[in-house]
Amino acid sequence: MGFHADSFFPIMKTTLAKNGETTKAWYVIDATDEVLGRLSVRIANVLRGRHKPTYTPNVDTGDFVIVTNADKVRLTGKKESDKQYMFYSGWMGNEKYRSVDDMKQRQPGFVLTHAVKGMLPRNKLGRQMLTKLRVYSGSEHPHEAQTPKPLVG
Repeated sequence: MGFHADSFFPIMKTTLAKNGETTKAWYVIDATDEVLGRLSVRIANVLRGRHKPTYTPNVDTGDFVIVTNADKVRLTGKKESDKQYMFYSGWMGNEKYRSVDDMKQRQPGFVLTHAVKGMLPRNKLGRQMLTKLRVYSGSEHPHEAQTPKPLVG
């Protein structure tokens, strides 16, 4: 940090990340008895790279996240039975509603993936970030070769 000749204030420089400059780490998190919204925020921040000092909004600086036991995530209040997901095929009268309980039985990872997807940017970069999320309903995952670290915080 240097000083400008005409002023007393120091000159500061901001470094911005470029594509391919950042290294991607792998994190694993156990979703057992975690609240869905709070867990989703932590995951979305890691996928975007907000936990790094080199965070740049227009570059994918985020890391990979592996979520285990996604079927054991919990919701507060009466959302387990009252919250509805709507699916629409485009045909008249073809709206379908599914509760959280029903979705957990049909597709255990959908509830968590849907929540995280809603917290990422709605553009190409957000879709690319979502591909770094791996959700598994059991406690086992096939990514031991990447030596994932536990996600704390």
